[in-house]
Amino acid sequence: MVCIRCQIVVKSVLEKLALPYVYVKIGEAKIIGKLSANKIKELDVELRKSGLLVMDDKRSILIESIKNAIIALVHYTDDQIKVNLSDYLSEKLNHNYTYMANLFSEVNGITIEKFYLAHKIERVKELIVYDELNLSEIAYKMHYSSVAHLSNQFKKITGLTPSSFKIMKNKRRDTLEDVNDVNIS
Repeated sequence: MVCIRCQIVVKSVLEKLALPYVYVKIGEAKIIGKLSANKIKELDVELRKSGLLVMDDKRSILIESIKNAIIALVHYTDDQIKVNLSDYLSEKLNHNYTYMANLFSEVNGITIEKFYLAHKIERVKELIVYDELNLSEIAYKMHYSSVAHLSNQFKKITGLTPSSFKIMKNKRRDTLEDVNDVNIS
Protein backbone atom coordinates (compact mmCIF):
# COMPACT_ATOMS: atom_id res chain seq x y z
CA MET A 1 0.00 0.00 0.00
CA VAL A 2 2.08 2.89 -1.28
CA CYS A 3 -0.39 5.59 -2.25
CA ILE A 4 -3.46 7.44 -1.09
CA ARG A 5 -5.71 5.41 -3.40
CA CYS A 6 -4.46 2.21 -1.78
CA GLN A 7 -5.39 3.61 1.63
CA ILE A 8 -8.90 4.38 0.38
CA VAL A 9 -9.24 0.83 -0.99
CA VAL A 10 -8.10 -0.70 2.30
CA LYS A 11 -10.50 1.46 4.33
CA SER A 12 -13.32 0.49 1.99
CA VAL A 13 -12.55 -3.23 2.31
CA LEU A 14 -12.29 -3.01 6.10
CA GLU A 15 -15.63 -1.23 6.26
CA LYS A 16 -17.23 -3.71 3.84
CA LEU A 17 -16.09 -6.58 6.07
CA ALA A 18 -17.16 -4.67 9.22
CA LEU A 19 -13.63 -4.78 10.62
CA PRO A 20 -13.05 -1.90 13.04
CA TYR A 21 -9.67 -0.21 12.68
CA VAL A 22 -7.61 2.37 14.50
CA TYR A 23 -5.89 3.74 11.38
CA VAL A 24 -4.94 3.02 7.80
CA LYS A 25 -1.77 4.66 6.56
CA ILE A 26 0.71 4.01 3.81
CA GLY A 27 1.83 0.40 4.14
CA GLU A 28 -0.03 -0.39 7.33
CA ALA A 29 -3.44 -0.83 8.86
CA LYS A 30 -4.12 -1.34 12.57
CA ILE A 31 -7.23 -3.41 13.13
CA ILE A 32 -8.97 -3.53 16.50
CA GLY A 33 -8.96 -6.99 18.05
CA LYS A 34 -7.65 -10.31 16.82
CA LEU A 35 -8.85 -11.70 13.50
CA SER A 36 -9.78 -15.33 13.00
CA ALA A 37 -8.04 -17.29 10.24
CA ASN A 38 -11.25 -17.11 8.18
CA LYS A 39 -11.47 -13.30 8.53
CA ILE A 40 -7.82 -12.94 7.51
CA LYS A 41 -8.46 -15.10 4.46
CA GLU A 42 -11.61 -13.12 3.60
CA LEU A 43 -9.67 -9.85 3.99
CA ASP A 44 -6.87 -11.14 1.78
CA VAL A 45 -9.33 -12.23 -0.93
CA GLU A 46 -10.98 -8.79 -0.96
CA LEU A 47 -7.64 -6.94 -0.98
CA ARG A 48 -6.26 -9.10 -3.82
CA LYS A 49 -9.16 -7.94 -6.01
CA SER A 50 -7.47 -4.54 -5.95
CA GLY A 51 -3.92 -5.84 -6.26
CA LEU A 52 -3.17 -5.65 -2.54
CA LEU A 53 -2.55 -8.41 -0.02
CA VAL A 54 -2.34 -9.18 3.66
CA MET A 55 1.19 -9.60 4.92
CA ASP A 56 1.82 -11.38 8.16
CA ASP A 57 5.40 -12.56 7.78
CA LYS A 58 7.77 -10.29 9.73
CA ARG A 59 10.46 -10.16 7.02
CA SER A 60 7.99 -9.11 4.32
CA ILE A 61 6.47 -6.54 6.62
CA LEU A 62 9.91 -5.07 7.37
CA ILE A 63 10.79 -4.89 3.67
CA GLU A 64 7.49 -3.15 2.89
CA SER A 65 8.08 -0.80 5.83
CA ILE A 66 11.48 0.12 4.38
CA LYS A 67 9.96 0.77 0.95
CA ASN A 68 7.09 2.78 2.41
CA ALA A 69 9.41 4.88 4.58
CA ILE A 70 11.54 5.75 1.55
CA ILE A 71 8.53 6.42 -0.69
CA ALA A 72 6.96 8.68 1.94
CA LEU A 73 10.25 10.51 2.45
CA VAL A 74 10.84 11.10 -1.27
CA HIS A 75 7.33 11.58 -2.64
CA TYR A 76 5.20 12.91 0.21
CA THR A 77 7.42 15.25 2.22
CA ASP A 78 9.64 18.18 1.48
CA ASP A 79 11.57 17.68 4.69
CA GLN A 80 15.23 16.84 4.48
CA ILE A 81 16.34 14.16 6.89
CA LYS A 82 18.80 15.53 9.44
CA VAL A 83 20.84 12.31 9.55
CA ASN A 84 21.99 9.90 6.88
CA LEU A 85 19.49 7.46 5.36
CA SER A 86 20.74 4.47 7.34
CA ASP A 87 20.28 6.27 10.68
CA TYR A 88 16.89 7.60 9.57
CA LEU A 89 15.60 4.12 8.66
CA SER A 90 17.08 2.50 11.79
CA GLU A 91 15.41 5.08 14.00
CA LYS A 92 12.09 5.08 12.13
CA LEU A 93 11.76 1.29 11.90
CA ASN A 94 13.59 0.37 15.11
CA HIS A 95 15.88 -2.17 13.44
CA ASN A 96 19.61 -2.52 12.89
CA TYR A 97 20.45 -1.00 9.50
CA THR A 98 22.88 -3.75 8.49
CA TYR A 99 20.18 -6.37 9.07
CA MET A 100 17.64 -4.32 7.07
CA ALA A 101 20.12 -3.67 4.24
CA ASN A 102 21.08 -7.33 3.93
CA LEU A 103 17.45 -8.51 4.04
CA PHE A 104 16.34 -5.87 1.52
CA SER A 105 19.13 -6.74 -0.93
CA GLU A 106 18.56 -10.47 -0.55
CA VAL A 107 14.85 -10.22 -1.29
CA ASN A 108 14.79 -7.38 -3.84
CA GLY A 109 18.14 -7.80 -5.59
CA ILE A 110 18.86 -4.08 -5.11
CA THR A 111 20.38 -2.11 -2.26
CA ILE A 112 18.34 0.26 -0.12
CA GLU A 113 20.49 3.13 -1.40
CA LYS A 114 19.78 2.28 -5.05
CA PHE A 115 16.06 1.99 -4.28
CA TYR A 116 16.21 5.41 -2.60
CA LEU A 117 18.09 7.01 -5.51
CA ALA A 118 15.72 5.46 -8.06
CA HIS A 119 12.78 7.02 -6.23
CA LYS A 120 14.51 10.38 -5.98
CA ILE A 121 15.09 10.34 -9.75
CA GLU A 122 11.47 9.31 -10.39
CA ARG A 123 10.38 12.27 -8.29
CA VAL A 124 12.74 14.54 -10.23
CA LYS A 125 11.18 13.26 -13.48
CA GLU A 126 7.71 14.11 -12.14
CA LEU A 127 8.85 17.60 -11.24
CA ILE A 128 10.40 18.08 -14.69
CA VAL A 129 7.20 16.90 -16.37
CA TYR A 130 5.05 19.21 -14.19
CA ASP A 131 7.21 22.06 -15.54
CA GLU A 132 6.51 24.30 -12.54
CA LEU A 133 10.09 24.45 -11.22
CA ASN A 134 13.39 25.03 -12.97
CA LEU A 135 16.29 22.62 -12.46
CA SER A 136 17.87 24.73 -9.70
CA GLU A 137 14.60 24.72 -7.77
CA ILE A 138 14.21 20.97 -8.30
CA ALA A 139 17.76 20.35 -7.07
CA TYR A 140 17.03 22.42 -3.96
CA LYS A 141 13.65 20.77 -3.35
CA MET A 142 15.14 17.29 -3.68
CA HIS A 143 18.09 18.18 -1.40
CA TYR A 144 20.88 17.85 -3.95
CA SER A 145 24.03 19.81 -3.19
CA SER A 146 23.99 21.34 -6.68
CA VAL A 147 22.38 21.17 -10.11
CA ALA A 148 25.53 19.42 -11.34
CA HIS A 149 25.11 16.69 -8.69
CA LEU A 150 21.47 16.20 -9.65
CA SER A 151 22.33 16.15 -13.37
CA ASN A 152 25.12 13.61 -12.91
CA GLN A 153 22.95 11.30 -10.85
CA PHE A 154 20.02 11.70 -13.27
CA LYS A 155 22.21 10.80 -16.26
CA LYS A 156 23.79 7.86 -14.42
CA ILE A 157 20.38 6.36 -13.66
CA THR A 158 18.37 7.29 -16.78
CA GLY A 159 21.07 7.64 -19.43
CA LEU A 160 19.73 11.14 -20.19
CA THR A 161 20.48 14.60 -18.91
CA PRO A 162 17.53 16.36 -17.27
CA SER A 163 17.46 18.78 -20.23
CA SER A 164 17.35 15.90 -22.73
CA PHE A 165 14.57 14.28 -20.73
CA LYS A 166 12.57 17.53 -20.77
CA ILE A 167 13.07 17.94 -24.55
CA MET A 168 12.04 14.32 -25.11
CA LYS A 169 8.95 14.85 -22.97
CA ASN A 170 8.04 17.97 -24.95
CA LYS A 171 8.57 16.20 -28.29
CA ARG A 172 6.34 13.36 -27.15
CA ARG A 173 3.65 15.84 -26.19
CA ASP A 174 3.96 17.56 -29.59
CA THR A 175 3.70 14.21 -31.34
CA LEU A 176 0.53 13.32 -29.41
CA GLU A 177 -0.97 16.71 -30.22
CA ASP A 178 -0.17 16.19 -33.91
CA VAL A 179 -2.31 13.04 -33.91
CA ASN A 180 -5.40 15.26 -34.01
CA ASP A 181 -4.20 16.81 -37.27
CA VAL A 182 -3.99 13.51 -39.12
CA ASN A 183 -6.63 13.09 -41.80
CA ILE A 184 -7.96 9.53 -41.83
CA SER A 185 -9.94 8.44 -44.91
